[in-house]
Amino acid sequence: MGKEIERKFLVNATNYREKSSKTFYKQGYLSVDKERTVRVRIVDSKGYITIKGRNIGCMRSEYEYEIPVKDAEEILNNLCLKPIIEKYRYIYTHTDNNIWEIDEFMGENAGLTVAEIELPAENYPFVKPNWIGQEVTGDVRFYNSNLIKCPFKQWENKDLFGKK
Repeated sequence: MGKEIERKFLVNATNYREKSSKTFYKQGYLSVDKERTVRVRIVDSKGYITIKGRNIGCMRSEYEYEIPVKDAEEILNNLCLKPIIEKYRYIYTHTDNNIWEIDEFMGENAGLTVAEIELPAENYPFVKPNWIGQEVTGDVRFYNSNLIKCPFKQWENKDLFGKK
């Protein structure tokens, strides 16, 4: 069984861009049930389908498989719930060699930037870069699958989350 152990944080600066690679992501959801999500995404010229189980703290089951990009495009255009999530993902290797993924959202979620770190164990120690803000690991509002139901542009009190 695939497991994902991930912590999620808001981002309060953009200096991670200087030492990061950048890739465009387009993704949509076929299922956003609280027990499971099914996501289709295109990254560069590859398509993927991912099935994720319910979050238990910062851990959940995850299975991801490559699919033909043409199939991924058709599924995104014709079957996925709207809006489709578009974002730039930056990959940043911190001084402690931990890898951070920083998502700068576009479209209906423009203005939201979230960083994630995948860990080998729940209590694995790591050093936060200086651009990391408030932790939002258990906050369902920041799940990508919920950003299609309630996009960031519709949120009130964005200033509470480091966005002004």
